[in-house]
Amino acid sequence: MSYVEMPGAKVPIRMWADPASVEEGALQQLRNVATLPWIKGLAVMPDVHYGKGATVGSVIAMQGAVCPAAVGVDIGCGMSAVRTSLTANDLPGDLSRLRSKIEEAIPVGRGMHDSAVDPAGFHGFATTGWDDFWSRFDGIADAVKFRAERAGKQMGTLGSGNHMIEVCLDQADSVWLMLHSGSRNIGKELAEHHIGVAQKLPHNQGLIDRDLAVFVSDTPQMAAYRNDLYWAQEYAKYNRAIMMALLKNVVLKEFKKAKPTFGTEISCHHNYVAEERYEGMDLLVTRKGAIRAGSGEYGIIPGSMGTSSYIVKGLGNEKAFNSASHGAGRRMSRNAAKRRFSVRDLEEQTRGVECRKDSGVLDEIPGAYKNIDQVMDQQRDLVEVVAKLKQFICVKG
Repeated sequence: MSYVEMPGAKVPIRMWADPASVEEGALQQLRNVATLPWIKGLAVMPDVHYGKGATVGSVIAMQGAVCPAAVGVDIGCGMSAVRTSLTANDLPGDLSRLRSKIEEAIPVGRGMHDSAVDPAGFHGFATTGWDDFWSRFDGIADAVKFRAERAGKQMGTLGSGNHMIEVCLDQADSVWLMLHSGSRNIGKELAEHHIGVAQKLPHNQGLIDRDLAVFVSDTPQMAAYRNDLYWAQEYAKYNRAIMMALLKNVVLKEFKKAKPTFGTEISCHHNYVAEERYEGMDLLVTRKGAIRAGSGEYGIIPGSMGTSSYIVKGLGNEKAFNSASHGAGRRMSRNAAKRRFSVRDLEEQTRGVECRKDSGVLDEIPGAYKNIDQVMDQQRDLVEVVAKLKQFICVKG
């Protein structure tokens, strides 16, 4: 579909979703964002749903300002995927051992490594810039520096919620490795710290929603936020790279006879800020639950723990600020999912997938998400599909 344009106070709201299918709370958030004095454009992805301040699934372009809540509290959250040389014929009949080995190698939920990881020697991990990255920790907000030890131990860990590690097959029966995670607790701490700072600034008093507080250019608060933001985005990227290296090591050990090799990794943020230029303007573009889909750029759009995911290539649609959805998107809240579904429903909806099937992940049941194939159909002018994947192992926190 092409987009539907709705009127907004300062800019039109371009929606790659059916407005009738979007909950009123999310629509109101979009209207609120369109009132911001600094806004130059707003694009809404087909997986849009209610969030804190700004919806998940929105791309907001502003000039001389950035809204931390329009990035999200999991700064740098995103996806990584890689195709292996393994095929369906290489897989064992019982997948539980492989799942267990992945869970042993990569801490999930609130788990962390016993000590900070040393990536030297990790399969496929490039250590260039690693020492410089950690040296910059001294320059982030004093309010979170006491988290240094925890940040080190959480590097290379999955987390919980919709974060996952999956082993999938594409339609040619090739095995793929895929994972979803972000900047862990340190990113959340930094985001919440800066949102609190922004809400107290004079220019944000009287906004329609205090959660839409912004930092403006050429101020110390903006400089401090962007410094911490970019560090957290880099943390998230390293976190996924280390997990992928650990995951590859598991695969190499478990499939020694097959001698697996790995293709080029695809990695993309979907909660982040980028400096981009549109219509002759230098803008700060926040993608919250959206990936960059510039012409020819690869991306990953996952479904849920029982449905398909997609490897895509961007079509460079500037009306959407070169963006696409970050996934299927939730169609109900976590609490609503727990009330609506049972463990038996979870077992049925994840039939054929080696994964947790207990009340602890009931809020992640596929039925709590939008139909991923419909979401993909709604963004045919944003991305083209390169590969369709279906998981046979899913690790959740």
